[in-house]
Amino acid sequence: MKIELYIAQLLYRYQCVTVPGFGAFLTETQSAQLNESTNTFSPPKKMISFNANLKNNDGLLANHIAQAEKTSYEYAVSAIQYEVFTWKKALEQNNVFSIKNIGDLCLNADNNLVFTPYDQTNYLASSFGLAPFVSPLVKREIFEKQVIAIEEKETIQLVPETRTASPYLKYAAIFVLGLGLTGSVGYSIYQNQIASETILVETAVQKQVQNKIQEATFFIKSPVPAVTLSVKSAVKEVKMPYHIMAGVYREEKNANKTFNQLIHLGYKARRIAPNKHGLFPVLYGSYSTFSEAQKAQSEIQKKHNPEAWILIESL
Repeated sequence: MKIELYIAQLLYRYQCVTVPGFGAFLTETQSAQLNESTNTFSPPKKMISFNANLKNNDGLLANHIAQAEKTSYEYAVSAIQYEVFTWKKALEQNNVFSIKNIGDLCLNADNNLVFTPYDQTNYLASSFGLAPFVSPLVKREIFEKQVIAIEEKETIQLVPETRTASPYLKYAAIFVLGLGLTGSVGYSIYQNQIASETILVETAVQKQVQNKIQEATFFIKSPVPAVTLSVKSAVKEVKMPYHIMAGVYREEKNANKTFNQLIHLGYKARRIAPNKHGLFPVLYGSYSTFSEAQKAQSEIQKKHNPEAWILIESL
């Protein structure tokens, strides 16, 4: 079984894909890039790196292979172990090994693994279909020359035209200005008179309304019942898709025994529904982020169970 295809499929969805007994492939999102020397624009992508120290089985790759091949989890783990053995043997013989669509692995002088990723495949799903492109350089030389040419042209001087005004027009203008001032003064007096009369009328109306309110008596024969509103606070459900597996049992009584032991030890243990193989899983607990699950996994492996692994699934 070639597991390179399944590793590549998981790299589109997860930040860390561990190959048990070999190492882990990690992804980091890189923003869009501009190469000014070549005027090349590159879309956002996932950068792949390799960590040879992360070798513990987190269950992600094995579960994915088991579901894709429609086989058992144990068979998938055995297939991964055999593939890892083949990889190590190829490295010992050739000092280099290529993983299709992912990268090259080689041994350096200190016998340590060195990983070189491939750039042809972009594992960022949001950038699917986007390819680098080259933009032609924007030239502004013609526009600048035109501006310089306009500035060098001879400036046009404007000479104001002088006209002689007739004395009759001056007197007519003075007469019209006097009429305007008289009209504005008279109009303001008229407006003040209207405002005063309006205030008197509004005052009289207000007095009548107040008298009516004081004389009025209201009787409610059938009062309206009070309405009670109950507001339920919306509790946002926190998804916890990362789980620490304690074990998977063929007998339900063994699963219940392990569950009670974990509760007694203080873990937030859980029993989940049997899987398609009729096995009964037991969890140490569930977590909302992968980093929290990794931290809890390391503590559990040190204190209680070295074989505890992480299950990534929305229950």
